[in-house]
Amino acid sequence: MKDDNTATGKLTQNQQHQMCRTTGVVSSVGQVDDMSPPAMSPEVVPSNAGDELKLIPPLNFAMVDNGIFRSGFPDSANFSFLQTLRLRSIVYLCPEPYPEANNEFFKANGIRLFQFGIEGYKEPFVNIPQDTIREALKAVLDVRNHPVLVHCKRGKHRTGCLVGCLRKLQRWCLSSVSDEYQRFAAAKARVSDQMFMELFDTSSLKPLSMSFSCSKK
Repeated sequence: MKDDNTATGKLTQNQQHQMCRTTGVVSSVGQVDDMSPPAMSPEVVPSNAGDELKLIPPLNFAMVDNGIFRSGFPDSANFSFLQTLRLRSIVYLCPEPYPEANNEFFKANGIRLFQFGIEGYKEPFVNIPQDTIREALKAVLDVRNHPVLVHCKRGKHRTGCLVGCLRKLQRWCLSSVSDEYQRFAAAKARVSDQMFMELFDTSSLKPLSMSFSCSKK
């Protein structure tokens, strides 16, 4: 009987120990009332986080080379982003006048506007004036105008033609020029634009290296 009582006593102790462990687990679970992630402390969130969310680039925005950018038509939603580029100038390839809001933004930020009004013809490619593209290129290549943003309406055709001619000055092969143009034009790519770039005469412009630095101010 003593052995039975001793065994019973040990079992009881084990059961009690197990009950204590179970009770502890239940108690811990019961303390978790909210399974959602803990709220971030205000000190952890950067004070400029809201500003970063407002940096919206224009349609088809990309860097062409150091100090040269391309895009579609920028609007007021893109102004905060454009400020981060510290632009000195805009090369605008459409004939339509700029909205007043854009003009005011340029004035406030000391940005010079170069407008080269090229009509948005679809066909034939001869309607893209070589002389106008050449003059626009001169404005783009002038490091005194850098950083510079080149744009038309969608950043596809007129901008694509100007950038393609710039690539020829950089001695890109025609297949690479065409690939870059098609990447931005996508389904809207035009054979006429590609023919224009292929036939564009760069003899009056100084050839450029594959990449050039425009960071000096």
